[in-house]
Amino acid sequence: MGEERSGSTVHLLCLAASSGVPLFCRSSRGGNPARPQLPFSVIGSLNGVHMFGQNLEVQLSSARTEDTIVVWKSFHDSITLIVLSPEEGTSELRLERLLQMVFGAMVLLVGLEELTNIRNVERLKKELRASYRLIDSFLGDSELIGDLTQCVDCVIPPEGSLLQEALSGFAEAAGTAFVSLVVSGRVVAATEGWWRLGTPEAVLLPWLVGSLPPQAARDYPVYLPHGSPTVPHRLLTLTLLPSLELCLLCGPRPPLRQLDPQLLERWWQPLLGPLRTCLPLGPRALPDGFPLHADILGLLLLHLELKRCLFTVEPFGDKEPSPEQRRRLLRNFYTLVTTTHFPPEPGLPQKAEDAVHQAQLPRACYLVLRHGEPRRGLRLVVLQLGPRQLLLLLAPQSPTHGLRSLATHTLHALTPLL
Repeated sequence: MGEERSGSTVHLLCLAASSGVPLFCRSSRGGNPARPQLPFSVIGSLNGVHMFGQNLEVQLSSARTEDTIVVWKSFHDSITLIVLSPEEGTSELRLERLLQMVFGAMVLLVGLEELTNIRNVERLKKELRASYRLIDSFLGDSELIGDLTQCVDCVIPPEGSLLQEALSGFAEAAGTAFVSLVVSGRVVAATEGWWRLGTPEAVLLPWLVGSLPPQAARDYPVYLPHGSPTVPHRLLTLTLLPSLELCLLCGPRPPLRQLDPQLLERWWQPLLGPLRTCLPLGPRALPDGFPLHADILGLLLLHLELKRCLFTVEPFGDKEPSPEQRRRLLRNFYTLVTTTHFPPEPGLPQKAEDAVHQAQLPRACYLVLRHGEPRRGLRLVVLQLGPRQLLLLLAPQSPTHGLRSLATHTLHALTPLL
């Protein structure tokens, strides 16, 4: 299982499909924004070969060179996105989902009408600048994983029932059904209305909040790529504590000034203690004291029907390998098992041959890394039971004959949480 080269550069191109005019180019080197951008001649060649295939009714979706993988994707016959990434450790699934998230971010902040009916290219370029920060966060080394899993990154607060009760009461008082509590881009608690949001906005909205610079309050216009791609809504955010924000999705009402300090104090001042316990949940996802085996270096729990996930590579503080390496290993392992062993969507088979295929699907598999310090000997295991899928990164001392038992025990312990 490969790993991206240190300092490698990822390039993302956005072009108007009909004219081939570049709308923007974003680059990331080692997880940070990079310069210089690709030469115009390279951009033109990449778009030209894609358009040439389309003229021959051939859909070019990906290509590989000795050290790079390229993926093309067109949206609504209006926008073409192209991504170039080092081949080692990168998969087509990862890049295809990246492009889906990028287009979702463009719709979220600009609206579908502006993207499918381009009247003024220069104006569209200016409007798309609002999406750069969010798009750059997809290209970087994020602590979140919803861009790949297409599930909402969540955390489990110690006193979740208290926060959920306060959230429901506050939502009723504020006059909106769509309210969530977000810490560092991860959902702590949300109303039923918020959880009913479709994909990709359910993933994009908390990610957007986590990517914005700190601010006491915001009134942010957003489109919902699935639910309302042409009519904007308002995303209101109120900072309760540093990195902990209250998010409301609403129409013209309520005005931001209506959410006065008295309303916030009424619902949230009594819960200052439980709110503070949410702050360290960003990187850990689970409350202190949750019983996890000492060999676990990282975990990813997915609920494939609810489209929610828990992701952490810091269950027990500092150990080798680094958190960045652990995230990369779990991301690569998720991509491997999703493309080779486990279907991305649960559900009943529709045809007889699908039923046979469903019966042959594995329930668990594991991988032992043999090369490359400090990764040598690390274990990766995945277990799927019903709608839940658990991926674990384990220390080298964990015996291979006990991996499935350890994963089963961990999944049973986590099941009440998600």
